[in-house]
Amino acid sequence: MRTRTLGSTGPKVSALGLGAMSMSGAYGEADRTESIATVHAALDAGVTLIDTGDFYGMGHNELLLAEALRGRDRDSYVLSVKFGMLAGPGATPGGVDGRPAAVKNFLAHSLTRLGTDHIDIYRPARRDPDVPIEETVGAIKELIDAGHVRHLGLSEVDAATVRRAHAVHPVADLQIEYSMISRAVEAEILPTLSELGIGLTAYGVLGRGLISGHWSPDRAGLPGDHRALSPRFAAGNVEHNLALVEALRRVAEAKGCTVAQLVIAWVAAQGETIVPLVGARTRERLAEALPALDVTLTEDDLAEIEKAVPQGSARGDRYPAAFMSGLGVGN
Repeated sequence: MRTRTLGSTGPKVSALGLGAMSMSGAYGEADRTESIATVHAALDAGVTLIDTGDFYGMGHNELLLAEALRGRDRDSYVLSVKFGMLAGPGATPGGVDGRPAAVKNFLAHSLTRLGTDHIDIYRPARRDPDVPIEETVGAIKELIDAGHVRHLGLSEVDAATVRRAHAVHPVADLQIEYSMISRAVEAEILPTLSELGIGLTAYGVLGRGLISGHWSPDRAGLPGDHRALSPRFAAGNVEHNLALVEALRRVAEAKGCTVAQLVIAWVAAQGETIVPLVGARTRERLAEALPALDVTLTEDDLAEIEKAVPQGSARGDRYPAAFMSGLGVGN
């Protein structure tokens, strides 16, 4: 397994990370046994970076990972945990809480659910508009100084917020959506991260399955699948977006890889401190993703990919309208 270092102050991790959100109902009910087997397969393949959120399944995901990681050497994997998203029963959205007291409260619960004495990278899932980012990351700095957290991370914030947070404590990485159809980070975010020596963990590299090469316009989501609310999967948009995938498929076939491997490799090729997160919830999908690290893209390949999916060519926002205002960048 190749490795990459998350910026100048972050940990060394596998060049591909495992995102665990889909194992806790985000895309419909997942098979618990298969989810645990997928985590084991990832670890056995050398994947060391595992990303979760305390609100994934309202604690379900952390408990699942605790079971999957039981008996493993704690130093053999890196846990990235997001916090701060609030919800009521039935997953009713309840806003964001970045108050220092809440940060420490969230961490105490995560440590217990995960069965560990520290989190490797701890990050607010979204910026709380009512709390200065300096106060939120200041609380994380205190947790780092106390040994409960190893590194500070951020998620879905703009370049100005990155700078403000980094002035309080060095930021290891920013987690943000980045894929062939979500490239808004290229304008300001990537240059800022490069300037400050901050890594990037990219989620949504497969567009939540849309550009994986496996989606079809007539595919019905499972009950609870959040993609039913996504503008990019809406009728009229999904057909257009899947036409882009077919253009990618021709490039992938010429390259001797799958569409999923091509789009993962494209994200990894955008910078040496960028680590794609793959939200595989089955061993089959994980097994397809891992060889993406062996796909080398030449300048000609990158030009062909750009021709197939020009920047800004996807239709539909990456989140429903109600959630767009809380993001660091748009599409």
